[in-house]
Amino acid sequence: MATVTAIPGAPAEHRGLTHWMDRVPRELEKLRNSPNKDAVHDLRVAIRRCRSVAAVMREVDPDPAWHEMRRLPKKLFRKLGELRDTQIMDEWVAEHGAENDKLRIALHAFFQEKEPELVQQTLRLAAKFDTKGWLRLERKLRKRARLVPAGSLAAQCLAVERLGEAKELHSKALRANKPNSWHALRIGLKKFRYTVESLLPQQYESWSANLKQLQDILGEVHDLDVLREIIKQNVTGEAAALQPEWERTIERQRSARLGDYRELAIGKNSVWQEWQKALPKGKRLQLAAIARLRATARATDAHPRRAAQISRLSVALFDAMGRAHTAPVFDAPDLRRVLRGAARLSGLSVKERDTPAYKAARQFLLERPVPPSWTHEEWELLAWTVRYHRGAEPKSKNKAFARLGEQQQMNVRALAGTLRLARGLRKCGVESCTGLRVEKTAAAVLLHVPELVDTAETAARLAAAKHLLDGYLDKPLIPKTAPPRQNVVELPAPPKEQVQFAAASD
Repeated sequence: MATVTAIPGAPAEHRGLTHWMDRVPRELEKLRNSPNKDAVHDLRVAIRRCRSVAAVMREVDPDPAWHEMRRLPKKLFRKLGELRDTQIMDEWVAEHGAENDKLRIALHAFFQEKEPELVQQTLRLAAKFDTKGWLRLERKLRKRARLVPAGSLAAQCLAVERLGEAKELHSKALRANKPNSWHALRIGLKKFRYTVESLLPQQYESWSANLKQLQDILGEVHDLDVLREIIKQNVTGEAAALQPEWERTIERQRSARLGDYRELAIGKNSVWQEWQKALPKGKRLQLAAIARLRATARATDAHPRRAAQISRLSVALFDAMGRAHTAPVFDAPDLRRVLRGAARLSGLSVKERDTPAYKAARQFLLERPVPPSWTHEEWELLAWTVRYHRGAEPKSKNKAFARLGEQQQMNVRALAGTLRLARGLRKCGVESCTGLRVEKTAAAVLLHVPELVDTAETAARLAAAKHLLDGYLDKPLIPKTAPPRQNVVELPAPPKEQVQFAAASD
């Protein structure tokens, strides 16, 4: 099986996506010419890799081209899966049943009757496949894949997320021990495998054998579960008398494979522990989560320098508010991280019909997995902060906002209000955070801004920008022009002889 390191001359960050997207038209042509088992398998693998990469990239990049790449081959991919399953199960029945076994004969006849019809359906879908559209997508997505370079912190963050999801499915499968739970684990493990294959080629080189082995084991378990259901639903007459014996054989084979899985996946030396140890944790995991947010910002923000300015100003405001002890929210490091993330995503633009950009941005963020090291509440707060950092202010009559707890509503007002004020200061020409200072009095909160130009236009713009924060602080916030900080001139040190003379005099 090819890996992401097998394509000579391609940039590292593109090898996974470019390789598999290029393979799809070639494998498609092979299938059209000769729809044998190998052609079915190879085309299905190529499409599955592309769809898996698209699913991962959609978490950081809302560009509709990723959705289109998953949608375009969807029907063909499903039909290839049905055909492949039929072929695999027919082979298994031939291997495990006696030649004169009536149930084996009945199953073989069932699969032989079904396969030609599935082949024809597959060929019809292959003929309709939009190859030109696929190649256009490949050219576009080749560039967008650079948002998450192979081996980067953002790539590691996505792998940590897939690993966490797969581990949770692993635990559920062990507890429930039901066909559906093992099938869900199989899918989760596939997502993790293809994420590592596409984005972490070095790790994949050492992990690929175990990943493939576990996926094959769970694939065989799924095939046996499907075969058991086919026997229950389709075998009648004299062949049905052999059903208990076949079910015992299936269960025996299934248990043997799950035993192999447990041997690899349970205990201190399990593959899960090996993968977990090699991926970021602690402080590095927090940096990886931030890198994922930055990838999203790069994907959607047409003005990254503006967002960087707003981020610096908003964090400086937050820190100045904290030093002045204006409100408890400004003393919380976790909320500072949320504000910083929301500021980075303040230019997030998601194209949705009849929906303002900031509303669509909130929905996009809530549909993404919570970054590692973040809580669900923090991620929800970030999404609401992005939603209300501009546009209409939050109101209790808004049904979705009203469902938040009182403290969470106050946090949204504080962080969104800080972002609004940072945006207002930037529009007023304030670029530097140096010398920005907050002073709390009984009647007001004074904001001293060295670069602020005192004009009627500035006053009107800042009045609107600070309105939400005024309400949160429950007292007016008054921006004031502060004198620029004086440069301190250091006097040259006296000569060494003079210092020695002064010491002797003392």
